[in-house]
Amino acid sequence: MNEINFENRKKEEEYKESNKIAEKQNMISLSVYNVGRQKCVPGYKWGPGVRDHFLMHYISSGSGIYTTGGQTRHLHKGDLFLALPDTEIFYQADVEDPWTYEWVGFAGTDAATLIGRTDFSSDQLVLRQLTYGADVQNHIRRIYDAFGNTFCDTVKMTGELYLLLGLLIANASHPVTQSVASSENVSRAIDYISSRYSYSLTVSDIASFVGVSRSTLFREFREELHLSPKEYLDRYRIRRASTLLRDTDLTIASVAASVGYDNGLYFSKAFRRMTGMTPSEYRERKYPDDYIST
Repeated sequence: MNEINFENRKKEEEYKESNKIAEKQNMISLSVYNVGRQKCVPGYKWGPGVRDHFLMHYISSGSGIYTTGGQTRHLHKGDLFLALPDTEIFYQADVEDPWTYEWVGFAGTDAATLIGRTDFSSDQLVLRQLTYGADVQNHIRRIYDAFGNTFCDTVKMTGELYLLLGLLIANASHPVTQSVASSENVSRAIDYISSRYSYSLTVSDIASFVGVSRSTLFREFREELHLSPKEYLDRYRIRRASTLLRDTDLTIASVAASVGYDNGLYFSKAFRRMTGMTPSEYRERKYPDDYIST
Protein backbone atom coordinates (compact mmCIF):
# COMPACT_ATOMS: atom_id res chain seq x y z
CA MET A 1 0.00 0.00 0.00
CA ASN A 2 1.26 3.46 -0.87
CA GLU A 3 1.24 5.54 2.30
CA ILE A 4 -0.64 8.84 2.08
CA ASN A 5 1.07 11.92 3.53
CA PHE A 6 -1.92 13.96 4.65
CA GLU A 7 0.07 17.09 5.51
CA ASN A 8 1.87 17.37 2.16
CA ARG A 9 -0.91 16.16 -0.09
CA LYS A 10 -1.91 18.35 -3.02
CA LYS A 11 -4.85 20.67 -2.24
CA GLU A 12 -7.76 19.47 -4.36
CA GLU A 13 -11.31 20.69 -4.67
CA GLU A 14 -12.56 17.46 -3.12
CA TYR A 15 -11.31 13.95 -2.52
CA LYS A 16 -12.16 10.69 -0.80
CA GLU A 17 -9.63 8.19 0.51
CA SER A 18 -11.39 5.12 1.87
CA ASN A 19 -10.14 1.69 2.90
CA LYS A 20 -12.45 -1.20 3.75
CA ILE A 21 -11.24 -4.55 4.95
CA ALA A 22 -12.03 -7.46 2.65
CA GLU A 23 -13.39 -9.73 5.38
CA LYS A 24 -15.01 -8.30 8.49
CA GLN A 25 -14.58 -9.49 12.06
CA ASN A 26 -11.02 -10.76 11.72
CA MET A 27 -10.74 -10.23 15.46
CA ILE A 28 -13.71 -10.95 17.69
CA SER A 29 -13.05 -8.48 20.53
CA LEU A 30 -12.37 -5.41 18.39
CA SER A 31 -11.82 -5.00 14.68
CA VAL A 32 -11.50 -2.09 12.24
CA TYR A 33 -14.05 -2.28 9.42
CA ASN A 34 -13.10 0.81 7.45
CA VAL A 35 -11.02 3.97 7.72
CA GLY A 36 -10.57 7.03 5.55
CA ARG A 37 -10.70 10.76 4.95
CA GLN A 38 -12.89 12.92 2.75
CA LYS A 39 -13.09 16.55 1.66
CA CYS A 40 -16.74 16.76 0.70
CA VAL A 41 -18.36 18.62 -2.15
CA PRO A 42 -21.00 21.17 -1.08
CA GLY A 43 -24.13 19.37 0.09
CA TYR A 44 -22.59 15.88 -0.03
CA LYS A 45 -24.77 13.51 1.98
CA TRP A 46 -25.03 9.92 3.18
CA GLY A 47 -28.30 8.24 4.17
CA PRO A 48 -30.79 7.90 5.55
CA GLY A 49 -29.39 4.45 6.19
CA VAL A 50 -27.81 2.18 8.78
CA ARG A 51 -24.39 0.70 9.41
CA ASP A 52 -23.71 -2.66 11.05
CA HIS A 53 -20.87 -1.23 13.15
CA PHE A 54 -19.80 1.81 15.19
CA LEU A 55 -18.62 4.69 13.02
CA MET A 56 -16.77 7.80 14.26
CA HIS A 57 -16.09 10.95 12.21
CA TYR A 58 -13.73 13.72 13.29
CA ILE A 59 -14.34 17.06 11.55
CA SER A 60 -11.04 18.71 10.69
CA SER A 61 -12.59 21.65 8.78
CA GLY A 62 -15.92 23.00 7.60
CA SER A 63 -19.38 22.13 8.89
CA GLY A 64 -22.48 20.04 8.27
CA ILE A 65 -25.44 18.35 9.93
CA TYR A 66 -25.88 14.94 11.56
CA THR A 67 -29.32 13.43 12.15
CA THR A 68 -30.10 10.34 14.25
CA GLY A 69 -32.69 9.41 16.84
CA GLY A 70 -34.98 12.17 15.58
CA GLN A 71 -32.45 14.92 16.38
CA THR A 72 -30.47 17.04 13.92
CA ARG A 73 -27.19 18.49 15.16
CA HIS A 74 -25.17 21.23 13.44
CA LEU A 75 -21.48 20.30 13.62
CA HIS A 76 -18.25 22.17 13.02
CA LYS A 77 -14.48 21.82 12.97
CA GLY A 78 -13.24 20.08 16.12
CA ASP A 79 -16.40 18.01 16.68
CA LEU A 80 -16.45 14.20 16.80
CA PHE A 81 -19.68 12.32 16.05
CA LEU A 82 -20.62 8.68 16.50
CA ALA A 83 -23.05 6.43 14.62
CA LEU A 84 -24.39 3.41 16.50
CA PRO A 85 -24.78 -0.01 14.84
CA ASP A 86 -28.09 -0.72 13.12
CA THR A 87 -29.40 2.76 13.92
CA GLU A 88 -30.68 5.06 11.18
CA ILE A 89 -28.40 8.02 10.45
CA PHE A 90 -28.12 10.87 7.97
CA TYR A 91 -25.33 13.37 7.55
CA GLN A 92 -24.72 16.15 5.05
CA ALA A 93 -21.97 18.66 4.33
CA ASP A 94 -22.80 22.35 4.49
CA VAL A 95 -23.41 23.99 1.11
CA GLU A 96 -21.30 27.07 1.84
CA ASP A 97 -18.60 25.51 4.02
CA PRO A 98 -18.54 21.74 3.37
CA TRP A 99 -16.68 19.68 5.89
CA THR A 100 -13.57 17.59 5.70
CA TYR A 101 -13.44 14.63 8.08
CA GLU A 102 -11.53 11.51 9.01
CA TRP A 103 -13.47 8.41 10.00
CA VAL A 104 -13.01 4.93 11.39
CA GLY A 105 -15.62 2.16 11.55
CA PHE A 106 -15.26 -0.72 13.99
CA ALA A 107 -17.09 -3.50 15.83
CA GLY A 108 -16.47 -6.43 18.14
CA THR A 109 -17.62 -7.85 21.44
CA ASP A 110 -15.65 -5.21 23.38
CA ALA A 111 -16.74 -2.25 21.24
CA ALA A 112 -19.91 -1.31 23.15
CA THR A 113 -18.16 -1.65 26.51
CA LEU A 114 -15.29 0.60 25.41
CA ILE A 115 -17.65 3.21 23.97
CA GLY A 116 -19.61 3.06 27.23
CA ARG A 117 -16.55 4.28 29.10
CA THR A 118 -16.15 7.38 26.92
CA ASP A 119 -18.33 10.49 26.99
CA PHE A 120 -20.43 9.02 24.18
CA SER A 121 -23.88 7.69 25.11
CA SER A 122 -27.20 7.08 23.37
CA ASP A 123 -28.16 10.64 24.37
CA GLN A 124 -24.78 12.17 23.53
CA LEU A 125 -23.53 11.11 20.12
CA VAL A 126 -21.46 14.25 19.52
CA LEU A 127 -18.37 15.41 21.42
CA ARG A 128 -17.92 19.08 20.62
CA GLN A 129 -14.78 21.18 20.20
CA LEU A 130 -12.34 18.60 21.51
CA THR A 131 -9.26 20.13 23.08
CA TYR A 132 -7.43 16.94 22.10
CA GLY A 133 -8.88 16.82 18.59
CA ALA A 134 -5.47 16.82 16.93
CA ASP A 135 -4.62 13.64 18.85
CA VAL A 136 -7.88 12.00 17.71
CA GLN A 137 -7.04 12.97 14.14
CA ASN A 138 -3.53 11.55 14.40
CA HIS A 139 -4.79 8.23 15.79
CA ILE A 140 -7.23 7.82 12.90
CA ARG A 141 -4.44 8.62 10.45
CA ARG A 142 -2.23 5.99 12.06
CA ILE A 143 -5.04 3.45 11.66
CA TYR A 144 -5.17 4.45 8.00
CA ASP A 145 -1.40 4.06 7.61
CA ALA A 146 -1.59 0.60 9.20
CA PHE A 147 -4.34 -0.53 6.84
CA GLY A 148 -4.06 -3.92 5.18
CA ASN A 149 -5.82 -7.26 4.90
CA THR A 150 -3.21 -9.56 6.43
CA PHE A 151 -3.54 -10.75 10.01
CA CYS A 152 -0.52 -8.64 10.95
CA ASP A 153 -2.19 -5.55 9.47
CA THR A 154 -5.36 -6.35 11.40
CA VAL A 155 -3.44 -6.53 14.68
CA LYS A 156 -1.73 -3.20 13.96
CA MET A 157 -5.01 -1.47 13.10
CA THR A 158 -6.72 -2.90 16.16
CA GLY A 159 -3.84 -1.75 18.35
CA GLU A 160 -4.11 1.79 17.00
CA LEU A 161 -7.89 1.69 17.50
CA TYR A 162 -7.43 0.67 21.15
CA LEU A 163 -5.13 3.67 21.58
CA LEU A 164 -7.77 5.96 20.06
CA LEU A 165 -10.50 4.63 22.33
CA GLY A 166 -8.09 4.80 25.26
CA LEU A 167 -7.61 8.50 24.50
CA LEU A 168 -11.38 9.06 24.56
CA ILE A 169 -11.72 7.12 27.82
CA ALA A 170 -8.85 9.01 29.44
CA ASN A 171 -10.55 12.31 28.58
CA ALA A 172 -14.05 11.23 29.68
CA SER A 173 -15.65 13.74 32.03
CA HIS A 174 -17.98 11.32 33.80
CA PRO A 175 -17.11 8.52 36.23
CA VAL A 176 -17.74 4.90 35.33
CA THR A 177 -21.29 4.10 36.41
CA GLN A 178 -23.97 1.48 36.01
CA SER A 179 -24.21 2.45 32.36
CA VAL A 180 -20.98 0.51 31.80
CA ALA A 181 -22.68 -2.65 33.08
CA SER A 182 -25.56 -1.89 30.73
CA SER A 183 -23.12 -1.59 27.84
CA GLU A 184 -21.58 -4.94 28.77
CA ASN A 185 -25.00 -6.62 28.84
CA VAL A 186 -25.90 -5.14 25.46
CA SER A 187 -22.50 -6.14 24.07
CA ARG A 188 -22.96 -9.75 25.23
CA ALA A 189 -26.47 -9.82 23.80
CA ILE A 190 -25.25 -8.50 20.44
CA ASP A 191 -22.49 -11.09 20.37
CA TYR A 192 -25.01 -13.84 21.14
CA ILE A 193 -27.36 -12.62 18.41
CA SER A 194 -24.53 -12.54 15.86
CA SER A 195 -23.72 -16.20 16.59
CA ARG A 196 -27.31 -17.50 16.92
CA TYR A 197 -29.46 -15.39 14.59
CA SER A 198 -29.85 -18.21 12.05
CA TYR A 199 -31.53 -20.44 14.65
CA SER A 200 -34.82 -20.16 16.46
CA LEU A 201 -34.10 -17.35 18.89
CA THR A 202 -36.32 -15.39 21.27
CA VAL A 203 -35.74 -12.37 23.48
CA SER A 204 -36.11 -14.69 26.48
CA ASP A 205 -33.25 -16.81 25.12
CA ILE A 206 -31.06 -13.72 24.77
CA ALA A 207 -31.92 -12.41 28.24
CA SER A 208 -31.24 -15.82 29.75
CA PHE A 209 -27.81 -15.98 28.11
CA VAL A 210 -26.90 -12.49 29.35
CA GLY A 211 -28.27 -13.26 32.82
CA VAL A 212 -30.83 -10.47 33.13
CA SER A 213 -34.61 -10.23 32.94
CA ARG A 214 -36.44 -9.46 29.69
CA SER A 215 -37.47 -6.07 31.06
CA THR A 216 -33.89 -5.17 32.02
CA LEU A 217 -32.59 -6.21 28.61
CA PHE A 218 -35.35 -4.21 26.91
CA ARG A 219 -34.53 -1.08 28.94
CA GLU A 220 -30.79 -1.34 28.34
CA PHE A 221 -31.22 -1.87 24.59
CA ARG A 222 -33.52 1.15 24.40
CA GLU A 223 -31.02 3.27 26.34
CA GLU A 224 -28.00 2.14 24.32
CA LEU A 225 -29.33 1.64 20.81
CA HIS A 226 -32.82 3.21 20.73
CA LEU A 227 -34.08 -0.25 19.71
CA SER A 228 -35.74 -3.13 21.50
CA PRO A 229 -33.89 -6.48 21.50
CA LYS A 230 -36.51 -7.83 19.07
CA GLU A 231 -36.03 -4.88 16.73
CA TYR A 232 -32.27 -5.34 16.81
CA LEU A 233 -32.62 -9.09 16.11
CA ASP A 234 -34.97 -8.45 13.17
CA ARG A 235 -32.67 -5.80 11.71
CA TYR A 236 -29.66 -8.07 12.10
CA ARG A 237 -31.43 -10.90 10.30
CA ILE A 238 -32.64 -8.65 7.49
CA ARG A 239 -29.15 -7.23 7.01
CA ARG A 240 -27.70 -10.74 6.75
CA ALA A 241 -30.50 -11.63 4.35
CA SER A 242 -29.68 -8.63 2.16
CA THR A 243 -26.12 -9.91 1.75
CA LEU A 244 -27.33 -13.38 0.76
CA LEU A 245 -29.80 -11.91 -1.71
CA ARG A 246 -27.08 -9.87 -3.35
CA ASP A 247 -24.16 -12.30 -3.26
CA THR A 248 -25.75 -15.75 -3.70
CA ASP A 249 -28.27 -17.54 -5.89
CA LEU A 250 -30.20 -19.02 -2.96
CA THR A 251 -33.96 -19.02 -3.33
CA ILE A 252 -35.96 -16.54 -1.25
CA ALA A 253 -37.14 -19.43 0.93
CA SER A 254 -33.57 -20.61 1.47
CA VAL A 255 -32.45 -17.10 2.39
CA ALA A 256 -35.31 -16.85 4.88
CA ALA A 257 -34.34 -20.16 6.50
CA SER A 258 -30.66 -19.17 6.55
CA VAL A 259 -31.34 -16.11 8.70
CA GLY A 260 -33.77 -17.72 11.13
CA TYR A 261 -37.20 -17.26 9.51
CA ASP A 262 -39.20 -20.48 9.30
CA ASN A 263 -42.04 -18.78 7.47
CA GLY A 264 -41.16 -17.40 4.04
CA LEU A 265 -44.21 -15.15 3.89
CA TYR A 266 -43.40 -13.63 7.29
CA PHE A 267 -39.81 -13.08 6.13
CA SER A 268 -40.98 -11.26 2.99
CA LYS A 269 -43.30 -9.03 5.03
CA ALA A 270 -40.55 -8.27 7.55
CA PHE A 271 -38.07 -7.52 4.75
CA ARG A 272 -40.48 -5.17 3.02
CA ARG A 273 -41.42 -3.43 6.27
CA MET A 274 -37.75 -2.71 6.99
CA THR A 275 -36.40 -1.96 3.51
CA GLY A 276 -39.42 -0.70 1.61
CA MET A 277 -39.11 -3.42 -1.02
CA THR A 278 -39.63 -7.14 -1.43
CA PRO A 279 -36.66 -9.55 -1.31
CA SER A 280 -36.97 -10.04 -5.08
CA GLU A 281 -36.90 -6.28 -5.71
CA TYR A 282 -33.87 -5.88 -3.46
CA ARG A 283 -32.03 -8.65 -5.32
CA GLU A 284 -32.76 -6.99 -8.67
CA ARG A 285 -31.49 -3.58 -7.52
CA LYS A 286 -28.30 -4.98 -5.93
CA TYR A 287 -28.01 -2.42 -3.15
CA PRO A 288 -24.76 -2.47 -1.09
CA ASP A 289 -25.02 -4.52 2.12
CA ASP A 290 -24.26 -1.53 4.39
CA TYR A 291 -27.23 0.50 3.16
CA ILE A 292 -30.78 -0.37 4.02
CA SER A 293 -33.35 2.39 4.08
CA THR A 294 -35.84 2.20 6.95
